[in-house]
Amino acid sequence: MKNNMKKLLPLLLLSAIAFATTANSKIDDPKKNIKTGSLSVHFVNLINGRDLKLNDTVSLYKNANGDDFKVTTFKYYISNVSLIEKNGGKVIVPDSYFLINAADSSTLIQKITNIPEGKYVGMTFTIGVDSLRNFAGAQSGALDPAKGMFWTWNSGYIFVKLEGESTKSTAKKNRLTFHIGGAKDPDNTIRTFTQKFPNTLRISDGKLPELELVANAGALFQGKTTVDFAKLNFTMGGPNSVVVADNYANGLFKIIKVRN
Repeated sequence: MKNNMKKLLPLLLLSAIAFATTANSKIDDPKKNIKTGSLSVHFVNLINGRDLKLNDTVSLYKNANGDDFKVTTFKYYISNVSLIEKNGGKVIVPDSYFLINAADSSTLIQKITNIPEGKYVGMTFTIGVDSLRNFAGAQSGALDPAKGMFWTWNSGYIFVKLEGESTKSTAKKNRLTFHIGGAKDPDNTIRTFTQKFPNTLRISDGKLPELELVANAGALFQGKTTVDFAKLNFTMGGPNSVVVADNYANGLFKIIKVRN
């Protein structure tokens, strides 16, 4: 009897391991088989309600201080996109880094893929590039330095870039240079955008809902501080970039439409 038990014990042990492995596989299977869908995000660049037109000298824009100006460059990063569920939970979109360039129409529509099927009531994302990637050196894709949004001298990314001209600017050739970046205190300019959708977003396999997101470049110059181009017309990181980032933190982006 003892010999039989000795022979049976290894078999029983192997059976138990096999059962546990099978049980765990069954638990994990639903996660592996979750259906996913995609979302198309359309970016519309404005300045205080007017369409942003680069190099437009016929119809100049005005900042909150009343200073006339034109825009020659407008680019910005969004990253770490998450969709908000009805219960308040967040579904993180992995490796979500997007660069929008007003001069490149192909960047104005961004497709977000591999989103679990479901209903979502809002969105949150980082304005700029998160601290981890910001200090990881030059990278590829949207974070490629060739995109013109990386400081080689400062080893970091420019989160929002606006360049232009204003007769009120005291800089050489009346230039405006706003390169907003920096991820270390006290000059940390990373900001977060969060908003509820105007109606529920439905993600499902085989469909491509659309989200329209407005970017108001005028938000850089109004908010906590009204920018006077005679006094502030140049920044590449540092305290003045914090001033501008604090301005646009609550006014740069707005989701205006969801089309399922």
